[in-house]
Amino acid sequence: MPKSKSVINAFNRPTIDFFVVLGVLGAFIFFMGFALLMPVAIDLIYNQDTWLPFLVSAGIAFGLGGGLWFFFKPNEELRIREGFLVVSLTWLVLSLVGALPFTISGILPNYTDAVFETMSGLSTTGSTILGGTTTTGIINPAIEDLPKSFLFWRSLAHWLGGMGIIVLSLAILPLLGIGGMQLFQAESPGPTADKLTPRVQETAKLLWVVYVAFTGAEFVLLWLHPSMDWFDAVNHSMATMATGGFSTKNTSIAAFNSGYIDAVITVFMFLAGINFAMHFRLLRGEFTPFFANRETRFYTLITMIGILGISFSLWFFDGYTLLEAIRSGAFQAVAIITTTGFGTDDYELWYSFGAFLLLLFFFTGGSAGSTGGGIKMIRWMILIRNTGREIKQIIHPKAILPVRIGDQAINQNIQRTVLSFFILYMFIFGLGAFIISLFGYDIMSSAGASIAALGNIGPGWGEFGPTDSFAKMPYLGKWVMIMLMMIGRLEIFTVLIIFSPSFWKQ
Repeated sequence: MPKSKSVINAFNRPTIDFFVVLGVLGAFIFFMGFALLMPVAIDLIYNQDTWLPFLVSAGIAFGLGGGLWFFFKPNEELRIREGFLVVSLTWLVLSLVGALPFTISGILPNYTDAVFETMSGLSTTGSTILGGTTTTGIINPAIEDLPKSFLFWRSLAHWLGGMGIIVLSLAILPLLGIGGMQLFQAESPGPTADKLTPRVQETAKLLWVVYVAFTGAEFVLLWLHPSMDWFDAVNHSMATMATGGFSTKNTSIAAFNSGYIDAVITVFMFLAGINFAMHFRLLRGEFTPFFANRETRFYTLITMIGILGISFSLWFFDGYTLLEAIRSGAFQAVAIITTTGFGTDDYELWYSFGAFLLLLFFFTGGSAGSTGGGIKMIRWMILIRNTGREIKQIIHPKAILPVRIGDQAINQNIQRTVLSFFILYMFIFGLGAFIISLFGYDIMSSAGASIAALGNIGPGWGEFGPTDSFAKMPYLGKWVMIMLMMIGRLEIFTVLIIFSPSFWKQ
């Protein structure tokens, strides 16, 4: 009996079908064109005459993306290797395209700086090269000197990157429903992708409904305060829910000098660090799964430890009043734990106890399935439980002691994956710090820049602290940072797997 056409095509397909990859990349680039048109509306509202760079960039995205889709439109389902390759290339390619308005307008004449700022936005890192002088003597404009359309573009890049451009596309573009699970699993942050429904497209839509709802709620609460107009409220809401950290002000949230605004943003940063699948279940009335979730409880515990420890340090050692200590300590603890990176205080000026405690939180991250970066709380839970199990195993060598999170035994494959992730994470952090140190930076500056990029946190330490810019870093160092930001956002394995020889073998 003759084979069907689909079977023959599947049999004849190469290990990785690059035409399929190019076609899907074209769809994402085309989608980016619509995103590039949105700042045009902001420019029309404020009449600052900066619409042309965005219009030209959108035209390039439509032409390039549409051409790739037209010539290489996939007729076959994406396989797992092609899914990982698409995800890794998408974040890089969209950063290259999203950087065009900065360069075309002349606001950031150096393309490397423009790509850095865009990747920092899409990866929800929040590091910036604005407000500093480059190694070639170019003076980048301060944040508040940017036109409104460009400030909005930075925040929009955060917001799209927070839940994931690919997840968004799966929600609104049915043409990418084919093979969508490969993209969803490869892009979703955390050890596993949480499917709320059997169909990945429906899952993506549900997650985005929650994401939009929280963004809208924060916008309303921020806009109620007289120190924030609607534009500032929109930008900070998008940056908060994406755990990104780009602000419209040079001094970040400190510029508003409002306890109310600090409190609202602190609460929503904390919410953004929780698995959005848990939010959906809570909003659906499933209270028990939300409050019984072990990772959410562990995340809350670590956050409370951070708030209490740093607030105590600020009050006892730095002379803050009790209310000032709680306000600043809570904000900075949550901002770093969730990898948002907003600032209301210069933590490098704190007494060593509070500063060191905050430094430890650079290596945490939010929950799996949140918009936060970092190692993630569930991985820390597994590592801690596994360490306890090993100690017990030494005492009771013949006992069978599974690693459990609550009543659930953790599969050994997951344990090995988590341990491998942690080792790779620390290795890449060390390698990044080593490379940056070759440019003449001290240990604290090098390590701070590396973890700020890899953990998608934003501000670092030393010469790249919360009041500094990354503009001074050499251009080669900025490309190292760009790669670290992308690797951290895509959970390491997604990017590194394409450099494995076995990935390319039949």
